[in-house]
Parts: sequence; structure tokens; C-alpha cells
Amino acid sequence: MFVAPDPGRMRLRNSLRAVMGVALAVTVAESCGLSLTASITGGLAALLALFTVVDSSVRAQRVTTALLPAAGFPVLALATTLHGVPLARDAAFLAIVFAGVYARRWGPRGHALGIFGFMMFFVTQFLHAVPGQLPELYAAVGLALASAGAVRFVLWPIERRTPPAAAPPGLPGTGLARPTTRQAFQATAACAFALAIGQVLSEDRWYWAVGTAWWVFVNTTSRGETLVRGFRRVLGTVIGIAAGLLIAVPLHGAPAPTAALVAVCVFGIFYTAAPSYSWMMFFVTVMAGLLYGLLGVLHPGLLLLRFEETAVGALGAALAVVIVLPVTTHAANDAWIQRALHCVRASTAAALDRLAGDPEADPAPHAAELELLLGRVRMALAPLVHPLSPLRARKARARQVLGLLDDCAREVRGLVAVAADPQASHDARLAAACWRVEAAVEALTAPRGTAELNTPPAPHPVAAEPALAHLHGLEHALAALATPLRTDPRSPLLPA
Repeated sequence: MFVAPDPGRMRLRNSLRAVMGVALAVTVAESCGLSLTASITGGLAALLALFTVVDSSVRAQRVTTALLPAAGFPVLALATTLHGVPLARDAAFLAIVFAGVYARRWGPRGHALGIFGFMMFFVTQFLHAVPGQLPELYAAVGLALASAGAVRFVLWPIERRTPPAAAPPGLPGTGLARPTTRQAFQATAACAFALAIGQVLSEDRWYWAVGTAWWVFVNTTSRGETLVRGFRRVLGTVIGIAAGLLIAVPLHGAPAPTAALVAVCVFGIFYTAAPSYSWMMFFVTVMAGLLYGLLGVLHPGLLLLRFEETAVGALGAALAVVIVLPVTTHAANDAWIQRALHCVRASTAAALDRLAGDPEADPAPHAAELELLLGRVRMALAPLVHPLSPLRARKARARQVLGLLDDCAREVRGLVAVAADPQASHDARLAAACWRVEAAVEALTAPRGTAELNTPPAPHPVAAEPALAHLHGLEHALAALATPLRTDPRSPLLPA
């Protein structure tokens, strides 16, 4: 978390903007005389709008933000109406779980709307809202989304200067391109288990188990990713509970210090979400304890129950990914690594075209996509490089792959920078080097049965010219990748 790169300080700026947006939403709700329950609902709605809306253009982000009430308002009405009818409430919650996960097939917008709908049902259980509170809940959510939109698109429009990169899709033909139906069944099964066992533990706070099972499935593909995410969620919750005992309980819900600490937690959630899921859950848990303090129901036993419900939800997710339509970690690894390698080739080709004088060629979008794909590769390989993984050979192999892919990304960034220089000249040797990079990628991504394609061409010595130096660096990294990618995953790595 402390050494993770933050190009352009985007994470820092997004985190500060999130604090502004949530603070404005709560301030507006309080100024309008809404209840504490409504103000908390509005603050959470603003947080979700700023956290989950990640469309690839500012215009699309505006549309998605405007559509959030279409997903949230009917769910709020349903949840408050069924609050006193447990069987119908539980069935409706599971239906929303299925629909929310299935909606991810429509890209970032479906993903955001699905999460928002689920969380509106969750928040209703968290606050024990009833039908009589529905008008002010609608008002709070509407004001919150307007406040979040004003901060995001008017007061601090970060994305205008730095357009958001599109989330990488899955790979056709691997089972990862359309995982939504499989994940919808998995998440529903996990949430059903969590709901049943969670209600045995507590008839009032069972929803934490369901929330854990739901969030474990967000942005995961394989069973290994899901298991690691569940472990990290429990770990973050345990640390957060310990902090809550030291911070939230002694405050007794005092408004001013609680509000200040909630703002710190909002910043922490946004700033740590990308590099560390455990630390993000730490801040979520501390914030939940602070909100319970504001509601006047916080005590040490409640924090212990929070841990128990989280463990139940993580167990439900683990059982679901192992039993219900599982996708192996190896399949996800191979798919994302191949996608990253193809992106390396596309970046190289576009850079060469730009150096050759083609003004339409732009390698920058490919380089941005490569950074996102490497994030997905790290997530896919997380189960293998986890400290508790007993598979030493695979752990060493995964670490080597990550290191070499990082080398590729560094060389691609350098090549893109050189290509952007109008004074850079095209050299005939660049075409040959680019061809060797393409051949190396083809060798690494070819089916294993085609032995003649499985050995990348030998890299040339590093040249002095910047563009050639970056291309030769790519050649060396791709040639080194042949060992961990094209040999038996269970065999020990040979020294380079």
C-alpha cells in the first residue's frame, strides 16, 4: 500500500474528492432537516456513486450517475415494505443479488447499477428503515447523488484532463468473457448460505454476512481470486474491529470527532482500494463502527458479531466458488497473461507506426490498457504469490512472471514516451526489432502443441538509441518469460 505507484496522483485526488463529495451530501441532508438515518443513507449513496461509477468517458459517467436512482429507489421501496416480512424479504434480497451480479454483463454501467441496487437493500437493513421513512430516504439519496455529481463533474472534474481508462474485458473463448451468469449463481448460492447461517447468529445483524459474500465476488474471476479476497476481507475486518474497540467505542457517538474520523475512513477506502483490499476493509469496518456509534447501538459485543458474520459470508463465498460452476485459477491466469502480452504487441506496433510518421497512430491508449491488464494479472496471480500459499514452485514462477511483465510495461512506457517526441526519427532497425517483439509474443501465446512457435527469437544486444533500447529490453523480457510460461507449472524454476 505504501509503495504502490500513483501516476499523476490519481488515487490521492480521487480520495480527496470522495471526502468532499460525501461531506457535501451529508451537509446538504442535515441542512434540509433530514433525520440521522436519512443523512447516513445519503452519505453512503454519495460514496457509492463516487466509488462504483467507472465508465470509460465522462459523458457515460454522467449518464450512469443519473440512472442510479432508477436502480436504487425501487429497491428502497421494496426493502422498507418487506422489512417486517422475513421470508419475503429474504427471497427479494436473493433475487436482487442475482440480478445485480447478472447486470455486470452490460459493462461498467451494469456493474455500478447492480452494486447500487444491492447496497440500497443492504443499507435499509443496516438502518432498520421502515416505509414511513421512504420519502426522506428518497430525498437524501437524490440530494446525495446531486452533490456527488456536482463535486465530480463541476467542482473537481479530474477526468477532463486525464480521461478514465476502460476496464479490460474478458477473453472470448476462455469462459472469462461472459462470467456473469456463472457468478450470478455463485453469488446467490453464497448469499443464501450467508443469510441462513447469519440469521442463526443474529436476527438483527445477519445482513453483514450477506454483504461479505456479495463483495467478495466483485472484480474476481477464478476460485483462487475469490478465496484470497475472502481471506483478505476477514483479515481487514479483524484489524478494523481491533481499531474500533480503541477508537469508535470510547467516542460514544460524539458527533464532531466521529464525523472527522468518518472522513478519514472515506479517504482510506478510496486510497487503499486498488493496492490493498485488506486495508480497504479495515477502513470500512472502522467506519461501520463509527456509524453504529452515531446510531447509539455500538458496544464490543456488536463488533464481535460483525467478525462472526463476516467469517460466515467469506465461508459461503468459498464454498460457492468451489462447488458451483468453478473456474480454476490457472484458466484465469493464462487468459489475463495472454491478453497482456497481446497488448504489449499492440503498443509496440502503434509506437513503430508513430515513429514512421503516421499521425493517426497512438500507442498511449494501448499502454494505458496494459496497466489495467497488469492489475488483472496481479489479481489473478494473487492466490499463488500469497504468503500462505504452500505451492513453492508455482509461487516462484508467478513472481517471476509478474516481475518480467512489469519490465515489459516499463519498456512500453519508455517506448511510448520516445514515440511522442516529434524529433524522434524512424530507423530501419526499429522495424526488425518490432518484428522480433511480435514474433516473441506469438511464440508465448501459441498453443503448446506448436513447438516450433514456442521459442521466442533470440534478443539482440541492447542498443544506445532510446527507441531501440526499449525494444531490445522488451525482447529480453519476453524471451525470459518463455521459461515460466512454457514449462510445467509444478516443476521448479531453473536458474536463468
